[in-house]
Amino acid sequence: MADVVLYGTLYCPYCIRAKALLERKQVPFEEIRVDLDPRKRMEMMEKGGGHTVPQIFIDGMSIGGCDELHSLEYTGELDPMLSASA
Repeated sequence: MADVVLYGTLYCPYCIRAKALLERKQVPFEEIRVDLDPRKRMEMMEKGGGHTVPQIFIDGMSIGGCDELHSLEYTGELDPMLSASA
């Protein structure tokens, strides 16, 4: 299973949608709350993510945010990415 990291905030509706998709697919992920530690937002941006949340990384590669995650799911590209080994 791929290593999935989601940078987000508690009340962001896009973060909630992205987490819901991952949970429906039973994909374990690490959630990093940038609203609790502003340094984590800088970390997120330095890793190659944007400045908005959520920012999602699969095996260290930035895939973007909620819309990009759902697009990968729609096109069938998400499952192969998630089943890949790091």
